[in-house]
Amino acid sequence: MKKYYHFIGIGGIGMSGIALLLLKSGFKVSGSDLKENRVTKELKGLGARISIGHCRKNICDQDVVVYSSAIKEDNPEMQQAKILGITLIKRAEALALLMQQKKAITIAGSHGKTTTTSLVSYMLLEAGLSPTVAIGGILNNINTNACLGTGEFFVAEADESDGSFLSYTPKYSIITNIDREHLDFYHNFNNELKAFKVFIERTQEGGCIFACFDDAVLLNLMKTYKARYLSFALNARADIYAKNILFTELSSDFDCYFKDKFISRFHLALGGRHNISNSLAVIGLGLELGIDLKHIYKSLKEYKGSGRRLETKLRNDKYLVIDDYGHHPSEIRATLDAISNLKAKRRIVVFQPHRYSRTQLLLDDFARSFGPADYLIITDIYAASEHPIEGVNAQILLNRIKECAPEKKVVYLAKEKILKHLLGLLCAGDIVITLGAGDIVKVSDELAKELN
Repeated sequence: MKKYYHFIGIGGIGMSGIALLLLKSGFKVSGSDLKENRVTKELKGLGARISIGHCRKNICDQDVVVYSSAIKEDNPEMQQAKILGITLIKRAEALALLMQQKKAITIAGSHGKTTTTSLVSYMLLEAGLSPTVAIGGILNNINTNACLGTGEFFVAEADESDGSFLSYTPKYSIITNIDREHLDFYHNFNNELKAFKVFIERTQEGGCIFACFDDAVLLNLMKTYKARYLSFALNARADIYAKNILFTELSSDFDCYFKDKFISRFHLALGGRHNISNSLAVIGLGLELGIDLKHIYKSLKEYKGSGRRLETKLRNDKYLVIDDYGHHPSEIRATLDAISNLKAKRRIVVFQPHRYSRTQLLLDDFARSFGPADYLIITDIYAASEHPIEGVNAQILLNRIKECAPEKKVVYLAKEKILKHLLGLLCAGDIVITLGAGDIVKVSDELAKELN
């Protein structure tokens, strides 16, 4: 590997993790981002040269420049790297380089990747296997998104959003589901399916895939796979399945069976059927790797969650404030289902749509996703790296929701007005949940601070 790496957008959760691993491996690292945040400060403290703002002068003597799909061709640092003849690689290619000397365990799927990657990582850490880890979120048990281990395993979240997960050749993979997502890149669902099929075929000889058979699309795709795989599901048609599920607020208990043999009753420190499904894959992987059952059990019981995944921001005798990254209709439904057994006077949901293209392509699905919400606030679309699409905005989503559920209380508010509105609205016993992959988390942080 080359010695000096520069990251365009180093403050992103995925980019920062790779930069951290390179730094701790002894490589020289620089990077730029539009603003300072927690991870840029951490990287700077470890010796990275951090620049705020993208500028040609940030590119000089680096060996490799790493970029993500959010970086456009007209980025000045990207242009300067081309002029100087510096190697440009995608984020996933950099991660693949780091994986080369390890047994890679990748977690793929349209939804649930970060939680499942976090659970796998914590299980291997708890078992004393010292894995190297790269997660798309902060694992609260270790308070970071990446760590450099001395063991043989490399656990990584495999992001399919730009097709770059095809850079990996994993020994083991978990695939949680395949949904109509990132169609701005794939253009149609068939192309997305083809990409997942290629990813499946890239599994190393002698390895194993763990596939969710609750997902009809994935079940059908695995029918043509000739090598070894194990299925997991919330019903007995899979190799690994759950029975006797019990939810208690934001945690759950279930019996786990493997090949129709009872393994153990597990306590999972997460609510929601989707999280039990994720944990079944983790249990299956643990059994495959020969991890002692006590370590598997303890890791699920003592898991503290990952940032922005059903994350409790405030809980007292009056209010509960939760923040979640859910930004796709399937994720919204799963998240709201997970909080449905919490006692509440009202479930107040604040949703920030993410990307104009996603809002446009999945408008009807979004409109039908908020069933359990008693009061719904829609704010403006978080553009990410997209340009606005004419006629696609928060109001069109609000109108469609009202068409689907005329009785639902739904309002539009600019983001800067939400906090004041909530403070005037809340009564004892209310639950507030902020949803979205943009910066809506700031609202939950500010609300929690005010209510505390």
